[in-house]
Amino acid sequence: MRIEKYIANSGLFTRNEVKKMIRAKRIQVNGEIVLKAGLNIQEDRDEIRIDDEILQYDPQVYIMLNKPRDVISATQDTLHETVMDLIDDILPPDCFPIGRLDIDTEGLLLISNDGALAHRLLSPRHHVAKTYEVHVREELTEAAIKRIQAGILIDQGEQCLPAKIEQLKETVYLLTIEEGKYHQVKRMMQAVDNEVLYLKRLTMGSLTLDESLDAGAWRYLDEAELTALKQI
Repeated sequence: MRIEKYIANSGLFTRNEVKKMIRAKRIQVNGEIVLKAGLNIQEDRDEIRIDDEILQYDPQVYIMLNKPRDVISATQDTLHETVMDLIDDILPPDCFPIGRLDIDTEGLLLISNDGALAHRLLSPRHHVAKTYEVHVREELTEAAIKRIQAGILIDQGEQCLPAKIEQLKETVYLLTIEEGKYHQVKRMMQAVDNEVLYLKRLTMGSLTLDESLDAGAWRYLDEAELTALKQI
């Protein structure tokens, strides 16, 4: 593998940044300064140093994306732009969105190649909480709120777990659920004769959407976020 691609895949630098470091003679392979890009390395044998520090290569990456509308939660698609198309960096080829948001839903989406973490976050037995900002057609009645809090029965006889709901404005709510049934939030509102007009995920487990990220923007998780997430 070419050295600039290998280092970029670590998630620490972009390929352009690596090329600049090579021109500045900041990178060494097995004690020899790399003089030009394109050098092929043996990932399992060669020692790479940047500014005389060994590159601690972690093949697993963790990205927080603020998913916009009209983009699908998939790795590839022939008809629509995917969330992977929004990541303007070189990633390991096995990265994927953990969980899905509908094409018209915005907000927090985690992208990674950590299959074990994905299983923990998505497994029904772990009850990982997810909070959404929900805009509905009309204000929920007290009876509707109590049904949601108690665990509402949605279409096709599916029973939902008890949920937390907080009213922010007349028709705007924070809804926290601990499962991920297909179109669950929309179906919950349909079950109380209402309709979701806007939906945005704000949290997933310990992870909270960075308010500084515009729709379509992303960043790598910091150490504290990753540590907390892996404790789930």
